[in-house]
Amino acid sequence: MASAPIPKPRGPYSPFVRAGDLIFVSGQGPVDPATDQLSLGDIRHETSMVLENIRRILALAGATPVDVVKCSVFLANMQDFAAMNEVYAAFFGETRPARTTVEVAKLPGRDMKIEIDCIAYKPVG
Repeated sequence: MASAPIPKPRGPYSPFVRAGDLIFVSGQGPVDPATDQLSLGDIRHETSMVLENIRRILALAGATPVDVVKCSVFLANMQDFAAMNEVYAAFFGETRPARTTVEVAKLPGRDMKIEIDCIAYKPVG
């Protein structure tokens, strides 16, 4: 079975790096992997896109969202926190990774509202 596509990196970095039992997922924006274009919308839409991209990348690394131990969330506007948090909580369910959320002056994609990176723990073998 072919794996779902993931967004192509926008620079000189890897979508993820495995270091022993840890998986480091690079910051993900709301990119539609089918078109490799930004899929801008409200914060709920963009958060869903980002988290689904993270799910796909984790799958390539042999992990799932349950294995995520830490997330960093970067918001263009902290007023989007509550709506982002609703989507984030639904995505992770009972899994509660450690998290940092900060407002940033500018995200790398044109008019992106959110970027998330994460670290997962999945023992090799």
